[in-house]
Amino acid sequence: DVQLVESGGGSVQAGGSLRLSCGVSGYRYSGYCYGWFRQTPGKERERVSSIDTTGSTMYADSVKGRFTVSYDNAKSTLYLQMNNLKPEDTANYTCAVVPYRERCIGAGDVFNWWGPGTQVTVS
Repeated sequence: DVQLVESGGGSVQAGGSLRLSCGVSGYRYSGYCYGWFRQTPGKERERVSSIDTTGSTMYADSVKGRFTVSYDNAKSTLYLQMNNLKPEDTANYTCAVVPYRERCIGAGDVFNWWGPGTQVTVS
């Protein structure tokens, strides 16, 4: 079974940085689209960033220039480097994967497997 587990969340002051990690196990497909999503109570889930098999990346306008997504194949780990954090970045962040890299196009959230999430609080 595919499992994803996030880590690296926490509390940080505005202007600070955090790096989220998402460990992946049991994933046997050759293609992928990995995504980072965030959600706050009362709001819809938002795709923050994604990366596909070719290394192509996508970022929401609100995080462009501040966040960087990457995937380490050797470690089967997805990362989200978040710099210059703002209070509006406060949310629960979740990683997800789907075995179709075309799913990285756009900002949809139809992904097969999801992690439990990690909280990021910026004050």
